[in-house]
Amino acid sequence: MAQWKAEAAARRPKTAKLVENQRLREYVQDRLAGVLRAPDGTQITGPAVAAWKGRNKPRRQDRRWSTAWSPEQIANRLPIEFADDESMRISHEAIYQALYIQGRGALKRELVTCLRTGRALRVPRARTRNKPGGHVSADVVISQRPAEAADRAVPGHWEGDLIIGLGRSAIGTVVERTTRYTKLVHLPRAEGWGTSPPVKNGAPLGGYGAVAMKDALAATMTTLPEQLRRTLTWDRGKELAQHAQFKAETGIAVYFAEPHSPWQRGTNENHNGLLRQYFPKGTDLSRWTAEEIAAVEIALNGRPRKVLDWKTPAEALAEHLQSQGQAGVATTG
Repeated sequence: MAQWKAEAAARRPKTAKLVENQRLREYVQDRLAGVLRAPDGTQITGPAVAAWKGRNKPRRQDRRWSTAWSPEQIANRLPIEFADDESMRISHEAIYQALYIQGRGALKRELVTCLRTGRALRVPRARTRNKPGGHVSADVVISQRPAEAADRAVPGHWEGDLIIGLGRSAIGTVVERTTRYTKLVHLPRAEGWGTSPPVKNGAPLGGYGAVAMKDALAATMTTLPEQLRRTLTWDRGKELAQHAQFKAETGIAVYFAEPHSPWQRGTNENHNGLLRQYFPKGTDLSRWTAEEIAAVEIALNGRPRKVLDWKTPAEALAEHLQSQGQAGVATTG
């Protein structure tokens, strides 16, 4: 009898779980392709994109903005949100098959654009390498950073860098090492960009000169409680040349990674890869307003993370603040 039941259960074709369970299908689709919202709840549409052509990993063009949870995040979040409902269970491989394998049904193929990679085919991931540049003095290299920053036991230690777009546009990214909470820094063009001729040794107009970067980063980080402002580890870029002034204004000590060592800021490198889903390489990042960038920040902090036992970064930071009696700072909007 057991053998007969096993053979019956293994017969193919077998109706996919996402076809049978409409509630589960709607949950998966919403976490994959849901809309982004500003802090006040307003829907953010993102860029206008062309119709999906089924090509593999579109490059240097805008992509659709969506909630964009990964299949693994969706699969592991279900037991948390539906602890008493066994019907609300699915493996991440079943979600991938629904997206990539013709005939599995339920999910449209074009939803692969909502995955972080945007690939139309399943292929091994290739890892890119960023080449840090610039130089710093010996007293602010990463080896001088406090030991408590390395073990991630105490929140308040951050990693930061820029993501660069077309025409020297950029967005600043800062990630908290313990909770993986992300802050995005809006870097608008300076007045005169594109209209005034360049001036030798003049102030940079692209938006991330040393002074503009220091001011924008300080304005972002001073919104955090003092207990979350301990250290910041940055790439070797010259955009943070005024780190001493930044420390005086915010109380955050700045340290720089070694040359050609992006793994020393691995958390930030990982998040920059996630952000490329919303801000692809080769696109103009100066188009986006502070409100639109805030919507992406909310989406990223609202994604469950495996490293946090499938809690979201916002939930992890909120738990820490509540334990310290400062609830209400970390929200997902």
